[in-house]
Amino acid sequence: MVANRRKFQRFEKEFLKREKINIRRNFMIVEALYKEAIIFGALPPKNPLEGIENDIKIARVVNSVPKTS
Repeated sequence: MVANRRKFQRFEKEFLKREKINIRRNFMIVEALYKEAIIFGALPPKNPLEGIENDIKIARVVNSVPKTS
């Protein structure tokens, strides 16, 4: 638990500003996570269309929200 939430938020914001983006490292992490998902059997899905109805409902709701400028 964080004792001083605002102080931590300032620290986190400054830390993210100073952190350099490392595309190569990020791709390596994604690739490792993908391989791990395959090892554990989470990917590829047995039925790729499973749950598509929920995805369609969510997409309809999200797309019905008016865009603001």
